[in-house]
Order: sequence, then structure tokens, then C-alpha cells
Amino acid sequence: MTMFEGINGFEYASKEEIAAKQLERMKWSLSQAYDNVPFYKKIFDDHGVHPDDLNSLADLAKFPFTVKKDLRDNYPFGLFAVPREKISRIHASSGTTGKPTVVGYTAQDIDVWAEVIARCIRAAGGRAGDMVHVAFGYGLFTGGLGAHYGAERAGCTVIPASGGATEAQIQLIMDFKPRIIMVTPSYMLSLADSFDKMGIDPRTTSLEIAMHGAEPWTEEMRKEIEQRFDLKAVDIYGLSEVMGPGVGSEFVETQDGLTIWEDLFYPEIIDPETGEVLPDGEEGELVFTSLCKEAFPIIRYRTRDLTRLLPGSLSNMRRISRIFGRSDDMMIIRGVNVFPTQIEEIICRDERLTPHYFCEIRRPKVMDELTVVAEAKAEFSDDHMRGHLADELKRFIKNLCGVTTKVDVREPGGIPRSVGKAKRVFDYRNLADK
Repeated sequence: MTMFEGINGFEYASKEEIAAKQLERMKWSLSQAYDNVPFYKKIFDDHGVHPDDLNSLADLAKFPFTVKKDLRDNYPFGLFAVPREKISRIHASSGTTGKPTVVGYTAQDIDVWAEVIARCIRAAGGRAGDMVHVAFGYGLFTGGLGAHYGAERAGCTVIPASGGATEAQIQLIMDFKPRIIMVTPSYMLSLADSFDKMGIDPRTTSLEIAMHGAEPWTEEMRKEIEQRFDLKAVDIYGLSEVMGPGVGSEFVETQDGLTIWEDLFYPEIIDPETGEVLPDGEEGELVFTSLCKEAFPIIRYRTRDLTRLLPGSLSNMRRISRIFGRSDDMMIIRGVNVFPTQIEEIICRDERLTPHYFCEIRRPKVMDELTVVAEAKAEFSDDHMRGHLADELKRFIKNLCGVTTKVDVREPGGIPRSVGKAKRVFDYRNLADK
């Protein structure tokens, strides 16, 4: 690494050292974006700001936000700050119109990413020599490869299991005896159910640490995971636009919120409506500015995640409280991002269905369930055909969105018509939790 040497161990730096490093790297990141990404040069100029205007961390508030639409509008490589030939890897997340949001990494970016995941593993109680079972998906999704490189950086032995094939996962856990598993919390509970069905007590496995990310989860879910497996479960946080998994992590000793590695990712909390920066402790929308990314610097990215910034505990770096919602309508179902417009696209392509639909989210036990309610046209409305349409729609949603849903195809007129803006998502999870 060049200017980013000294990452290892910096999570325990003093507040003064952290602030000085943030300002140095923030100046670099603003210049990297302005000098090399036409999009950023234009919006900085349009707002009358220049990287030289940053003289303190508070000056970041002068600069414009970046939103997900900006990434889609510049698909695929329009926000890259280095020539394509210097890109070592490309990742992408699903989009609402078939176009994903694309991010790139230089060799140095991959190096930094591996180190922040290694930080997360150390914070979770992992040590060199531990065996790590990675059950995040590999591929364009950042989870699997991000966790993989980080576990190797931490000196661990990696089992690259990826997602799915539950019985094979269980066999690997029983035979290889990993100490750590990295997986979504909902799939961890699916593993627990499968252990039970196979007559194996999950508490008898070698697993001592579970590192969970990619979806929101509750303290109640943490308790159930820890009780069913007799281990410690910690939260990790990330998003592909900022880096991937590893932007922050809980410490296993405290389990008191995600410590943001803010020498590399600068957090702000803003009012979602006004964009005003809020003081630490107040609830609002989480915004990130990357401080170290060569290929894909991102300035004041609006995550839409709702949380608050808290003082550090075991580190002087600040924490965020558990994400309690989003300021947009994206649904996160068992770690998969699903937009109503994705569902709408599928329904509207099928001439046997009317364009009327809505989605219901429930949590009958510990895992979220999405039900898509659609409506058949009159000539396709007998019971047999509606059952056939439901099966097809379920398969199409799984193929496009990557999530298994329930589907209810109703008779004509079975979905109430709205006056004005249609409500597409009915979230009953909070009601079920009360």
C-alpha cells in the first residue's frame, strides 16, 4: 500500500490520530473523485465547491450527496476513477431495471478491503489459525469473496462453502470443525432447523463465533442463534457502493453496536428530508464518504439506512446503533434486496395478469416472509390457471430477484384499487414483534 500503510491496528488509535488521518484521506478522496470522475467534477462545480475548500471535517457538509440513481445513470463504468486496465475486480448489486450498480477495485482496494474484514474477524474474537466457514454467496455479490480474502488476511483457514446446499454445509461443518461461520442470520437459523431434522444438536458443533451481515436482524434473533448453537453472534456491516462487508463490526466482548472503521469510511447522519447533518446521537439517514478507494471513490453516499452515531466503546472509532429501517421502499428479505419495481416488471410482462399487485412482509417466527399478491385477467381466472400462474410468478421472482416468495394470484377485482398513489408494500413485521 502507498498512503494507506498502517491500517493494521489503527482501530485502537487516539481520537486525535483518527481525526488527523480522516482529514488527510478525505482531502485525497475528494481530489481523486474530482480529478478523475467527470460526474463528480460536474456536480462539485455545479455546487460551487472544490476539494481545496475542505479545511476541516465539518467542511464535508458543503459537498453534494451521491445517490444510487447516480450509479445507475453512469452504468457500467462511468464512476471509475482509474483506467479500466487498472481494475483488478468488479462487483455488482441487483438493480430495479435489470441494470445493477457496478463497483470496481484496484489491487490496493482489494488489499484494504481484506484488512478491514480481518479487523472484523479480530473484533469478533477470531485469531490466526482459526478455520472459517464462509456461507455468504460468491460471485458478483460482495459477501463471499470479501469475507474470503479478509479471513485469509487474518491468517485463518477458509472453507469457501458459499450459499445453499444445506445438507452439504452441515456435513462440512461436522467434518472440518470450523470455529467461525460467516453467514446471513436467517440462513444460520435455517442451518439450525436442518441440524435438528438430521438429528444433530447444533450446540454440539465446533462453532464458537457467528459473524452475521447482509440483512437486518434483531436482538431476539441473536439470542435464538446463540442459544441454539451455543456460540457468540456478532453483527457486521457493509454495502457494495462503499466497499462491501467490513465497513464496520461489533466487538464480541460488548456486542453493543457496529464500530465503523472510520479511518477508512467517514460516517455522517443526516435528516432524510432536509439533508442537514445531525449531531451524534440523533436518529437519521446514514451517509458515507470513502477515504481510501482508488477505483471507486464515493462522496457522501446516501445509504437510506436509518440509525444513529454513538461514541466508541472498545475503540475510539464511533459506533452506529442497529439499523432500524430505511428511508426508501427497498425490501430486504433474508439478505436479498428486493424493490417493488422489480416485482412490477415481472407482473407487467405477463399478459395473463393485470398490473395491480402489492407485497406483504411478515415475520411469523424469526425469518422474514414475502408474499406477492397479484391478480389474473378474466380469461385466466379459474382455480387451476391461477395456481399455475402463481407457480410461474414465484419462479420468475426467484430467478430475477434471488429470493423465494409466497405468491397469491387472485380473481379479477381481488385487489383493491387505490385513489392516487398506490401502496405497494405492507410491512407487518413490527406489528408481529409487539
